[in-house]
Amino acid sequence: MSLRWLPNAISLLRLVLVPPILLLLLNGTYVWALLLFVIAGFSDGLDGYLAKRFEWHTRLGALLDPVADKFLVAGTFITLAATGLIPAWLAAIVILRDVVIIGGAVAYNYIVKPVDGEPTRISKVNTALQLLLLLFVMSRAGLGWPDDISITVLGAAVLVTVVISGVDYVWSWTRRARAGE
Repeated sequence: MSLRWLPNAISLLRLVLVPPILLLLLNGTYVWALLLFVIAGFSDGLDGYLAKRFEWHTRLGALLDPVADKFLVAGTFITLAATGLIPAWLAAIVILRDVVIIGGAVAYNYIVKPVDGEPTRISKVNTALQLLLLLFVMSRAGLGWPDDISITVLGAAVLVTVVISGVDYVWSWTRRARAGE
């Protein structure tokens, strides 16, 4: 029996965890939201590892994994901003970057050629910092740790990498489109 379907099932699980996480945050049940968020984050690493390690890549998985990630991160940013735990402007910038990237990928796909979905290094750093910020904010709300300065510094790092990675995507796609790549 092949377990080729397992990474997709794990991505689906992550997608299913998003609504409970957001509801727990809205209800102020931060420790449970944090626990589910950690499980969702672990599942992201696990499905990627399994897909690469055993070559269980599928077209569905290539779509499902980033969709689950975007829903998790965007939904959590929006919810934490709505509850006043992070600044709304930071959530807006994070979401705007994703909209620009997705819009650019769709345009590039239809105008130039199919997009290679591999994220850039700065984008990977940005995603890691975003996840860490969300973890810190939920941990602060539920457990009283870490201190505010850690969250402020991490928020600033997220802002800087959001801008750099957004500009990097636009610049590199524009350059490749002009070159006909």
